[in-house]
Amino acid sequence: MNKLVANAEEAIQGVADDMTLMLGGFGLCGIPENCIAALANSNISGLTCISNNAGVDDFGLGLLLQKKQIRKMISSYVGENDEFERQMLSGELEVDLIPQGSLAARCYAGGAGIPAFFTPAGFGTEVAIGKEVREFNGKPHILESALTADFAIVKAWKGDRFGNLMYNGPARNFNPAMAMAGKITIAEVEEIVEPGELDPNFIHTPGIFVQRIFAGVNYEKRIEQRTVQPRNP
Repeated sequence: MNKLVANAEEAIQGVADDMTLMLGGFGLCGIPENCIAALANSNISGLTCISNNAGVDDFGLGLLLQKKQIRKMISSYVGENDEFERQMLSGELEVDLIPQGSLAARCYAGGAGIPAFFTPAGFGTEVAIGKEVREFNGKPHILESALTADFAIVKAWKGDRFGNLMYNGPARNFNPAMAMAGKITIAEVEEIVEPGELDPNFIHTPGIFVQRIFAGVNYEKRIEQRTVQPRNP
């Protein structure tokens, strides 16, 4: 039951070329900083990464893009990363853009064992090309398949050695859904606590979904753009 590993380098053991990874976070909020850095320091390449976005040029998944370690991105937003845009427009990076709600639902479906579902989101756009369409209550819906990954890598606030996780504030974004949908789920946390210390009413990801957990270090917790009000003289 003890799922503790020493650090990010040990946690990503088994991640190999051409695998599919899910990486939690929204923008730069709640991203697994330590594991991304460990991947960037590896020679792993050809990755398919499922993530809401791809970080910024010098942080988050932007680090993997700089080293051309990502072959394909499955995401919903690309507006903060110039290198992402350059690689996509040049054809160096394959990109599957998905409506944000559909991305979340497809991750949840993967974790719940639901192979596919119908949604009205994306009908009449490029998102619907090649997908089955059915009408429900007079409205067309497209068939979306579930998403799963070889590894799901998430970031939580607190966790115990059994893998139970608690997220803090907006870091509870794509992390819970993705934690359910990986064949192997890695959780990096800010604090490891003893079993029983987490209030069971506030455990967001049960340990049954987590195979490896470690306490991360040196979190920067950046934001993409900081906007402040001018100080009164």
